[in-house]
Amino acid sequence: MNIFGPDIGIDLGTSNTLMYVRGRGIVINEPTLVVADGHGKKNVLAVGDEARFMLGRTKDASVVVRPVKGGYVEDFDRTELLLRYFIRKAIGSSHVVKPRAVIAVPSGLPDINRKAVAQAVQLAGAKKVFLIEKPLAAAIGSGLPAYDPLGNMVVDIGGGTTDAAVVSLGGLVVHKSIQVGGVKMDEAIINYIKREFNMLIGDRTAEDLKLDLASATVNGDTRQVTIRGRDLRSPQVMQISFTSDQAIEAISEPCRAIIATIKWVLERTPPELAADIMRNGIHLTGGVSMLSDIDRFIGEELGIPVRIAREPEESTIRGLGYIVEHLSDLVEQGRLPQPM
Repeated sequence: MNIFGPDIGIDLGTSNTLMYVRGRGIVINEPTLVVADGHGKKNVLAVGDEARFMLGRTKDASVVVRPVKGGYVEDFDRTELLLRYFIRKAIGSSHVVKPRAVIAVPSGLPDINRKAVAQAVQLAGAKKVFLIEKPLAAAIGSGLPAYDPLGNMVVDIGGGTTDAAVVSLGGLVVHKSIQVGGVKMDEAIINYIKREFNMLIGDRTAEDLKLDLASATVNGDTRQVTIRGRDLRSPQVMQISFTSDQAIEAISEPCRAIIATIKWVLERTPPELAADIMRNGIHLTGGVSMLSDIDRFIGEELGIPVRIAREPEESTIRGLGYIVEHLSDLVEQGRLPQPM
């Protein structure tokens, strides 16, 4: 038996949680979901993939919980249980010495919320917890020279947050995080269909429409699908045709909020670093970066080249993986904050 728990990296997102184990790579990529029976916070029926399968299929007494929203721990007990489940699934539970954990958090997360994240990870089974701003981890995971004296702009668009930052010399020069991401887009589609068609659809249907039909901008390729939902004017099931143009209209407000955030950061970036960004472009990471035409939309709005990272949904966890693999050296070099 190996008594030492291997160091781990954790990308605890609103939509998905990913874990990296030193020497093994990415071992967990599952929804940040918990299904509980409603009779107490400790009574959990399913976590992760199993919980997502149960969406829309639970008993009336059961509740589906996203315990983390926009980097904020909204349900501490269930966040701890979710992390404990994933850590045990990733490395087992027989280690005498607990692992060190490196976890990504949104830039600008208040201290009280940073402490809540760290405490949840510690109670779930970690010895020491290092908190790393998500844009820095995403920059490292995208292969950008994050520790060089250059301006690298990263926009990480995840399920719960959009985090825009200028990274240089291993830190964030200018940054802003907003609670707008894929979940807000799903909610916008649900509200659009409710408003325009008097029909209610579920979260999974909205997410499927976003992935299958939505685009950040009109591209001339109009498609449509037939969807079913509950008629809000009667107890009947109804169906409608929903087009890609309607999906674009539905998510336009979240997309505009993302543009406004990027502009805010650019307007406050020092001229020398802004010149680097104009030359090298903006780098998109996070799962929502795979939304059709979002790079073209941002590029046309800002007049700056935009590039999508390879496998953008894994940029942050790959950056955490690099840190995990070199953790002792980075601590010795003073390139990491003090553990919590």
